[in-house]
Amino acid sequence: MFSSGLSAVEQKELAERITRFLSLYTHISDSYIIEFFSQDLWKSLPNSWQLVLQDLSYQQTAELLLDSKNQHRRYGSVWPLSLLAFRTTAHRLAFPRDLRQDPGALKPEEFQENQSQSSMLCHIFRKHVKPKKQHEIRKLGMLVKQLSEQTECSRVVDVGSGQGHLTRFLSFGLGLSVTAIEADHAQVARAYKFDTQLLCALEKEKQKEVTLFSTPRHVAGWVNPRASWEAFLTQLSAPDVQQHPLNPTGPIQKKPRGPEDALHTPTSNGRQSRDLGEKLSPWQCSSSVKDVCQEESSPPEYPDFILTGLHACGDLSATLLRHFVECPHVCGITSVACCYMKITTKENPSPPGRVECPVPLAPNQELGPSDYGYPMSSWVQGLPGHQLSYKAREGACHAVEDYVQRLREESELLRTHCYRAMLEVFIREVRPDLCRAGIQTIKKAHMLPFTEYARLGLARVGLPPGLFLDPERVEAMLKQQSRVVVYFSLALLLAPVVETLVLLDRMIYLQENGLHSQLVPLFNPHFSPRNFVLVAHKRK
Repeated sequence: MFSSGLSAVEQKELAERITRFLSLYTHISDSYIIEFFSQDLWKSLPNSWQLVLQDLSYQQTAELLLDSKNQHRRYGSVWPLSLLAFRTTAHRLAFPRDLRQDPGALKPEEFQENQSQSSMLCHIFRKHVKPKKQHEIRKLGMLVKQLSEQTECSRVVDVGSGQGHLTRFLSFGLGLSVTAIEADHAQVARAYKFDTQLLCALEKEKQKEVTLFSTPRHVAGWVNPRASWEAFLTQLSAPDVQQHPLNPTGPIQKKPRGPEDALHTPTSNGRQSRDLGEKLSPWQCSSSVKDVCQEESSPPEYPDFILTGLHACGDLSATLLRHFVECPHVCGITSVACCYMKITTKENPSPPGRVECPVPLAPNQELGPSDYGYPMSSWVQGLPGHQLSYKAREGACHAVEDYVQRLREESELLRTHCYRAMLEVFIREVRPDLCRAGIQTIKKAHMLPFTEYARLGLARVGLPPGLFLDPERVEAMLKQQSRVVVYFSLALLLAPVVETLVLLDRMIYLQENGLHSQLVPLFNPHFSPRNFVLVAHKRK
């Protein structure tokens, strides 16, 4: 089943089936693997499931449970129909994540010769960029370019732009006019620095005379999910005083310009201006360091543009979709979401890790259904059992393909879940109030004996590192490591289904607003687990 092949009716029917299915297994999707022993999660499974799952090897767990493409399963024993139905339904309801051009490849073809450098990306765009990001900016950049040609719009706003890797590829590589907005001022400063380095590289290679591009514009600002699209446009075009990247010793004063300056300013020879020091339109080469969190006065007229967000975190991806629907100047969107656990819901309006608005709600301002990140559509909101817990959404962010590979390789990394679940037992016995305390990652935990792991972990939660650990209990729990892995795999089987529901809800939201969209598995899932991009444009 591929999302873009579903009709509007089929999308709604699929959402209804998914909510019914997930509501039957909330005891699995909402469980925390670190409570495997303290909550006796294994006993929460049906007895018939326990009998056939307790002796599965890592290889069998990968092949029989998680691999949706394995058509020649050989079971060591007869599986109960309820377990077979659970596994088959989970695979059938989830959107397929594999790319058609390289199914099953652990790394994209572009990294076969050099695992750290994409053979399909110019070297000037690989500097400071990890292989995963190289793959993502190339694939998404080309898709944005295609959408630009389809909508006849060359302006792009890159939201959550970070250090500007995608921005540089879109502007310097693909010739688009890009405004990038990022909340972290330090990241914006790095983006300017890297822009300057790229320009110097182009100058040295004498490519400036043959390459057409417009230099990107960077805005430092937090995009408020509760603000209107008018406030968002004001934020993008606010006047500023910003140090110029090629003249860091002195600030350059810039004044807002009129809508007639939205067009490219040609040079004397008729080519597009490319000098970072030239004044183009307010959307091309100035920078605003202003957080706009409240709606401001009505902004002037603006040119049309395309919204893009590469792994826009939490509610940010939902906010971009709302701006796409409501703002008449947004003609297209490519949205790659991540961090589903940070999405706000009616049941959990302030999930852990969510960035709060610097400006609080007004006294008379209340949150309504349209203010939450999930559900966005009226249809999903009306379905019984549509609610997704924080844990279910957090689980949807896990890398299924990566875990399958660990199982097949029988990686020692698989013991870390068992270690943490064991430590949880001893922590709760001393401090019952420290349920699921954050320990953070312990370096090379899988290579340590449990006693050493426990010593480091106990110190991080303020408990005596020398706390007595009954050797017999430790040994008994260690013997259940394979059960911990199997249980985690059951929960992981539901992760793509939860992600499908979140993304399907967004597609239905667009559909309810008269907009057609497609969901494309753009990236190699082994390389980039959050590999879906939601693409839509407003037809002329």
